[in-house]
Amino acid sequence: MADATLYAIIVSLLSLIILHSFLRRKPKNLPPGPPSLPIIGHLHLLKFPLHRTLYNLSNEHGPIMSLWFGVRHIMVVSSLPLAEECFTKNDIVLSNRPKLLSGKHISYNNSTLLRLPYGAEWRNLRKITTIEVLSTHRLNMLSHTWRDEAERLMLRLARNGFRDFHRVELKTLFTELTFNVIMRMISGKRYYGEDVSVDKAEASEFREIIKQIVENGGTSYEGDFLPILDWIDYKGFKKMIVRLGKRADAFLQNLVDEHRRRKGDPEFADSMISHLLRLQEAQPENYSDLMIKALVLVMLGAGTDTTSVTLEWVMTNLLNNPDKLKKAQDEIDSIIGHDRLMEEPDVSKLSYRQCIIFETFRLSTTVPLLVPHESSAECTIGEYTVPRGTIVLVNAWAIHRDPELWEDPKTFEPERFEGGNGEKHQKLVLPFGLGWRACPGAPLAQRVMGLTVSKEEIDMTEGNGLTMPKVVPLELMCKVRPPMENLIPKD
Repeated sequence: MADATLYAIIVSLLSLIILHSFLRRKPKNLPPGPPSLPIIGHLHLLKFPLHRTLYNLSNEHGPIMSLWFGVRHIMVVSSLPLAEECFTKNDIVLSNRPKLLSGKHISYNNSTLLRLPYGAEWRNLRKITTIEVLSTHRLNMLSHTWRDEAERLMLRLARNGFRDFHRVELKTLFTELTFNVIMRMISGKRYYGEDVSVDKAEASEFREIIKQIVENGGTSYEGDFLPILDWIDYKGFKKMIVRLGKRADAFLQNLVDEHRRRKGDPEFADSMISHLLRLQEAQPENYSDLMIKALVLVMLGAGTDTTSVTLEWVMTNLLNNPDKLKKAQDEIDSIIGHDRLMEEPDVSKLSYRQCIIFETFRLSTTVPLLVPHESSAECTIGEYTVPRGTIVLVNAWAIHRDPELWEDPKTFEPERFEGGNGEKHQKLVLPFGLGWRACPGAPLAQRVMGLTVSKEEIDMTEGNGLTMPKVVPLELMCKVRPPMENLIPKD
């Protein structure tokens, strides 16, 4: 029996080597890249944070670079002109997404807006999302949710802070804020922090599912690039992902069914699910339960962790630059005054605050490699050939530090977005991607962050993952500013 198992392993390895050799027949005119090893390609060179590793490699091999992650061909673009070429001349060809194990089992067999291949079905889903979910009218209708959550956050920060400073950990607070904003928009429910609107079991189940998706729903599974690891279910990852997908689907289906049962309930009247279920009655072919669940999943994945991570980087950059923090406070004092709290219409008047957000997008890019693209046909980028099936990564983090684009690029300098050159510089920042597959949730993210962003050096170390979290969660000493004491309840 043992001999048979060993024989099977040897045959599998030989087959993999032969397949690898066949797949790795290099087309002509590929971009340069470092030497690779058999089977694993360049995987041995990869260290986290990945965007920094690819940045260092691109400095050696050029702004467009060819790599092999196991059996999958990768091209890394690290210059703005080449990135713009990807999403202008080659926009449609590069509008597909690579198929990964997590997309199959968590994202409804790659049928979500984020992962669906480009085509009529994707265009229809994108249209539904922009018109029925993220339109200005819908966002205005639901603006009370993030206003209320921002006020709740402010009260929690102010607690015990009227006389003395007290320590707060912002990562948890920002995470709870963003998930509650999105889930109230989606379902009318709060699942995090104090005063949740569901029972403890439901809240606990939701939080655990989200934690597992955030930790395991990215692109880091080795079996996506080395098929033999997928065949043997390396570390039991496949079984775990399958269970997680079923668990998430069951939760989301229960949420949809509850809204269907409680049709007309004022608590759910304005929620995204209720709105889509009303459309389902008239157009069941366009608004299936599967489509609704897939949209919920994308909203949770794309609109929560990225926003909370960005908010933490905003505060980190401001605390490391007290002169910029003072300038932001002075702007609020002069425009808002001391006799009321800030409202959403005030956000557009706070120009320096917007500069702070853009500079944080640039310096602390939340998704530094953007979302991967895959070529549906052969094309060219610059002078090089991009074979069909190539995964294209755009290193926005590197572009945002390009000294040819930015003066003193490693310095936090919101003033670069002021004045006549401010709008020009804004167009050089790519936090939401470019082209057809650019994130449609950008207006929502801008609203939430604009309303929320209200002496030792802060740790700036970057963590691992699809997004770029801080390794050390941001803690600070908090105290209510004297001019605001009369506006904040002390109970």
